[in-house]
Amino acid sequence: MGEKLVVVGQGYVGLPLAMRAVDAGFDVVGIDLDEWRVKRLNAAESYVEDVDDDLLAAAHRSGRYQASADYADAEAFDVCVITVPTPLREGVPDLRHIGSAGQSLAPLLRRGATVILESTTYPGTTEEYLRPLLEEGSGLHAPEDFSLGYSPERIDPGNARWRLENTPKVVSGIDAVSLEKIRAFYGRIVQEVVPVSSLQVAELCKLLENTFRHVNIALVNELSIFAQQLGIDVWEAIDAASTKPFGYMRFTPGPGVGGHCLPIDPSYLSWKVKRSLGHNFRFVELANDINDHMPDHVVHRLILGLNQRCKPIKGSRVLLLGLSYKKNAGDCRESPAIEVARALWKLGADVRAADPHVEDFLLPPGIEIVRPTGRELALADVVVILTDHDCFDYELVEQMGAYVFDTRNRCRGPNVERL
Repeated sequence: MGEKLVVVGQGYVGLPLAMRAVDAGFDVVGIDLDEWRVKRLNAAESYVEDVDDDLLAAAHRSGRYQASADYADAEAFDVCVITVPTPLREGVPDLRHIGSAGQSLAPLLRRGATVILESTTYPGTTEEYLRPLLEEGSGLHAPEDFSLGYSPERIDPGNARWRLENTPKVVSGIDAVSLEKIRAFYGRIVQEVVPVSSLQVAELCKLLENTFRHVNIALVNELSIFAQQLGIDVWEAIDAASTKPFGYMRFTPGPGVGGHCLPIDPSYLSWKVKRSLGHNFRFVELANDINDHMPDHVVHRLILGLNQRCKPIKGSRVLLLGLSYKKNAGDCRESPAIEVARALWKLGADVRAADPHVEDFLLPPGIEIVRPTGRELALADVVVILTDHDCFDYELVEQMGAYVFDTRNRCRGPNVERL
């Protein structure tokens, strides 16, 4: 038998890691407390875009993968990677899932084993929160008895170019021995490993990456609001600025930010700064305010656009294209498109939506799911492009939509109004 790897959490981060580890020769147990997920995984039915059914079936045929909702199946592990969600609860980091994983793993921890946290969190979590749980429940101590580290996940669902194996992996350990063991583990999984000097540096690295994106998206979102009021095409300005080969990075406006990372991770950093230093992280708080209100701005623009066409929002037939938070993916966690749909429904609009990537049961009530046929496009009082999946026929949208509101700059024409 090969080395036993346990991956706690079989979602967008944990499942691709488990599949890659199978290819690398590990015996993998994927722990997930959602029994519906476990049942699907063991039937070789994937719910993650980056892992298709054939890959999952091949992992099962190898005899080196099983999914389980029982931590007893994690016994005698050599390496465990924790990839559980870390949401916010009333603006405060919610570490319950990390805590539950740590308490459940502790009795199974053996001398010489390695535990790695990948969940995004504030600096200090691994050493100050997870470490005591593992030590108290096992009677062992890190780093003398077991290795402990942190490695921020960098999964980008739906990205065909940058996948787990070719995205550089930042790693850290509680001491030099732990760092070397963790570097060697990921060296079998990915092409490039980037060691850093401490757990806190690695934890801050992840928050820096997402805060950078969050703040810059907020910048162009606010710029798009003012540019429209000034009568300037913000998209043309962005295209022009993007020709500069140095000192500029392209970001584009949209209906808001979604997924687990951008709406949540920067707030972890803001909370830590406030709690530890007593200061407000003003950039993060301003970015939160701008991005959180973009769905409201989209709805406001739709109300104005329909009003100009002598139609009230109440009773208007609205067709939404895309409900996930990003293109070519089915993840609708914290999706601004969902917020737009809810707001329109509350205002009395007849809301229909098309998104072949998102499973229907994940959507809010009051939204009728349709296919974006020519007839459906023609019957809509307004077609709203919220998530620009490549599967949509944008030429057909331009041709059949009497009024198209495009938040993603995919359409042109006299009937198209852009964010």
